[in-house]
Amino acid sequence: MKKHVDHAADILEPVEGPLGKALPIILSHHDKFDGSGYRPTVGEEIPLEARIITVADVYDSLTSDRPYRKAMSTFDAKEIIVKGSGNEFDPTVVQAFERVFYRGDLEVPEVVL
Repeated sequence: MKKHVDHAADILEPVEGPLGKALPIILSHHDKFDGSGYRPTVGEEIPLEARIITVADVYDSLTSDRPYRKAMSTFDAKEIIVKGSGNEFDPTVVQAFERVFYRGDLEVPEVVL
């Protein structure tokens, strides 16, 4: 599982232009705010977009069924994210996440194609 960031980097490295600018975000989306993640980046050294994606990724993972466990409630997932503020997650991003959570704006409507 930890190798998926490296695999994504290998695939996307030759990409140039606007899409190529996403590479640092992709590489950083498992970095933890306190520096204990996959790579030794810390705090605001991690791109803001990656700090936002990290919270969204964890929330989605916790609230989705997985082969090894059932999804947890949105409230339990929110509490895990709040507890990780300052360690795993950027406190400013967590505060924004909480505001959106309590407004009920986290769920994305299904797109019908």
